[in-house]
Amino acid sequence: MAAIEQVVAETPLSRLESLVDPGTLHLIRTAVGDGVVAASGRVLGRPVFCWAQDGRFKGGSLGAAGGSTITRVFEMANRAGAPVVCFPESGGARVQEGAAGLAAYGAIFRAEATARVPVITVVAGACAGGAAYGAAVGDLTISAGSDAKMFLTGPRVIQEVMGEEVTPIDLGGVKVHSANGVIHLAAEDDEEAAEYVRQVLSFLPDRLGERPVAAAPRRPLGGDPGEVLPPSPRQVYDVRDVIARIVDAGELLELSPRWARNLVTGLVRIEGMPVGVLANQPRHLGGTLDVAAAEKGAWFVNWCERMSLPLLVLSDTPGFLPGTGQEREGVIRYGAAFLRAFARATVPRVTVTLRQAFGGAHIVMNSRDLGADLTLAWSAARVGVMGARQAVEIVGRKELAAGADRMALETAYEIEQLDVAVTARGGFIDEVIEPHETRERVAQALGAFV
Repeated sequence: MAAIEQVVAETPLSRLESLVDPGTLHLIRTAVGDGVVAASGRVLGRPVFCWAQDGRFKGGSLGAAGGSTITRVFEMANRAGAPVVCFPESGGARVQEGAAGLAAYGAIFRAEATARVPVITVVAGACAGGAAYGAAVGDLTISAGSDAKMFLTGPRVIQEVMGEEVTPIDLGGVKVHSANGVIHLAAEDDEEAAEYVRQVLSFLPDRLGERPVAAAPRRPLGGDPGEVLPPSPRQVYDVRDVIARIVDAGELLELSPRWARNLVTGLVRIEGMPVGVLANQPRHLGGTLDVAAAEKGAWFVNWCERMSLPLLVLSDTPGFLPGTGQEREGVIRYGAAFLRAFARATVPRVTVTLRQAFGGAHIVMNSRDLGADLTLAWSAARVGVMGARQAVEIVGRKELAAGADRMALETAYEIEQLDVAVTARGGFIDEVIEPHETRERVAQALGAFV
């Protein structure tokens, strides 16, 4: 019986039924068939459109008729102002149809890329070629179960062309794509994936350009967020523990937790308002920014802009990760993309400096001059071009050579240059606050703009 239930749970129709509210699923274009099931329905009472492919139908290949059904779903969703949830499972364009199969994928890509509504994709089986691209063109990708896999070119072709032997899972499994940012949420099975979709949709607007709907406010977990920080600035901590003491019920839906783990991105609520949170993570690489973190940060800021989600930025970073490897990987380009995302963002955004923010990393983490609506800093924070230890090597070189006490020079530099009160007096930070004031000040600021 269990095996039979598992097979049933993996049919396209059952995937759509598990997503929507009971009794709300209405099929579309049933006579067309061609391995695609399309429908409208409701999720938590909100209209949605959805479609799923049957991986067993002609090898899951996409033909012109199936592609037409999928693009029709996007047309209807745009007119209705309702999100689209996609369940692709395909080996790519149908070889027997030649260019018609390629044209079908091209039309789907354009429909996804120009959609005026949120697009969420759930990958449960294998997605190769165009199906893999289609999954990534949407706004958010969720994997369902350990059998989910995505790749542009399959293992057989790779072996023939490159002489490499690799399994489908090692080539494009969940672990691979969770670590590189292709998959944003990894679910254990179809049921958990559907729950993830419902959670994400609860934060998003029905139509792009509209404000997400607020929920009823809930109290935070309690406790001073400043108590999470260790006594020494060189000790690490988990910034998610700080987030939990600021947001409603301490709940964070973290996106891409295995990609660039030195930067936390996710969805929270503050006094009921849906908010995107972006924070340096001192537990990994000391909170420094690198190529991967810059790419992740740029993606998330652009995503929140597209979804009209206000941003809360928690800054605690000693700077960008130095090294020849980073330069060769193009850290300048990725860092510039991160800067550009904040500079162009129009959604309300508040930055809170928790402990330290130095150099270009201070700027890139939504500084005042990039357009932050409010910049706050905890009273013990330090802000400057670089830390005291590095700065003294430059500005105190002569004194050190003459035998001056290094510790005394570092202390003096901290007081004169890095103390956040100095930064605030210069107008580069709007307000210095105590950690326990953070939630109230952020809620007030975001509430004024939303």
